[in-house]
Amino acid sequence: MLNENIKRSRKSKGLSQDELAIKLNVVRQTVSKWERGLSVPDSEMLISLSKILEIPVSILLGETMEESKTDDLKAISEKLEVVNLQLAKKKDSNRRILHWIMIVSFIGMLFIFAMFLMMNGSYLNWDYSNPELAVAGVLIHGFEWIFIRIFPIVLIALAIGIIITRKKCCK
Repeated sequence: MLNENIKRSRKSKGLSQDELAIKLNVVRQTVSKWERGLSVPDSEMLISLSKILEIPVSILLGETMEESKTDDLKAISEKLEVVNLQLAKKKDSNRRILHWIMIVSFIGMLFIFAMFLMMNGSYLNWDYSNPELAVAGVLIHGFEWIFIRIFPIVLIALAIGIIITRKKCCK
């Protein structure tokens, strides 16, 4: 139904698949897949399609014009509810990914801090007359100097981020 409506509306506007694809910023194959029913556009793309083809989303989705206004509003609200549910799931998924990235970063920061504690500045006793050791020692010392100064701030920020994303994603 959707695929036929897209094709019919595109042809009635006198657009080729290429022209419609350019207006939607997709490749022609995407439009072809929609029209053959092999895939469907997401909610944002449906809105863009309705604007370009100058027809309501509800008509694209298969509703007929003869339906009463209350039926139209009910159907649109049901479809918007489905779209909102999909967007909420995607947002929740992104929040969970961010939550785990913060946890891994927090553990990584603690690990690096523990490594610096175990090294206890041993690189300072290296033979700096050897150019390779001198460069390595300076790089390690520079990294340690920067790391120790930003470590508390980043650790606190990560801890707060973990708490905030945990509350939101796992109620």
